[in-house]
Amino acid sequence: MDKKDLRIVYMGTPEFAVESLKRLVEGGYQVVGVITMPDKPMGRHGSVLQPSPVKEYAVSQGLKVLQPEKLKDEAFLDELRALKADLQIVVAFRMLPEVVWNMPRLGTFNLHASLLPQYRGAAPINWAVINGDTETGITTFFLKHEIDTGEIIDQVKVPIADTDNVGIVYDRLMLLGGDLVVKTVDAILAGNVKTTPQEELAKVDELRPAPKIFKDTCRIDWTKGVKLVYDFIRGLSPYPAAWTELSQGEASPVMLKIYESAKIFCEHALQPGTVVTDKKTYFRVASTDGYVDILSLQLAGKKRMRVADFLRGYRHTEDTCVR
Repeated sequence: MDKKDLRIVYMGTPEFAVESLKRLVEGGYQVVGVITMPDKPMGRHGSVLQPSPVKEYAVSQGLKVLQPEKLKDEAFLDELRALKADLQIVVAFRMLPEVVWNMPRLGTFNLHASLLPQYRGAAPINWAVINGDTETGITTFFLKHEIDTGEIIDQVKVPIADTDNVGIVYDRLMLLGGDLVVKTVDAILAGNVKTTPQEELAKVDELRPAPKIFKDTCRIDWTKGVKLVYDFIRGLSPYPAAWTELSQGEASPVMLKIYESAKIFCEHALQPGTVVTDKKTYFRVASTDGYVDILSLQLAGKKRMRVADFLRGYRHTEDTCVR
């Protein structure tokens, strides 16, 4: 079968999923339908509906778009069947019921932003950086019942530098993901796919999960040591951002988001969370084995800024700390 005859249904929502769809469209593959999340209410009263990045791209290319609230809805399933897909591709979408992923004759494959079986879950890139990993990657695999557990089709490994934040790794994997999706489709078309069960690659006691990240997940624990705090900050930068509370005397604590930091290892007698600053060029927070040197931050209600700009409007007191 020629790639122009292969009927593909593509499923995805965020920016990460746009690159792979773009590569398919620009590569001349036949995308007969795009499934994405319903438009999100935005604005103070939710009166403005914001389409997903995938929808915006699909509409710009004249592709058919479906936005089901529920994936088991019979009306949606009828529309999906009518597309007569040979293959479905999922990139950063949502968990599919079997009636959906089992529909195409060639199956449904997913692009996941980790080296499966590591980091199954919603936030694999964040957790790889948070955990200080020096390598991550992308995986294509066929869907089955349990989330992120299907047989692996292909993988690409990517190094993580000590200075990389999640935004840098995200962009790198997004571009490589487009390459791998096209390579996987071509392998399926050629009929030479050889899959590998994840069980053959897994050591159960060494598997790390990648659960969804919530606001409370992002709070910094200054007692964990300089390296762990440093990795935590870059693993959440630029989004959703690690945060702490800046406390001064009896004033109400203020949320402080931290985007960039540096490591200073040394001995000191200060309590974790103690702030040390010259009030002009540096703003450091004590941890158990040194200081986390804050380079870029954002006070609640303010814009993101470099630490020197922050210090120009900041009044330091001896009891200042973060917690």
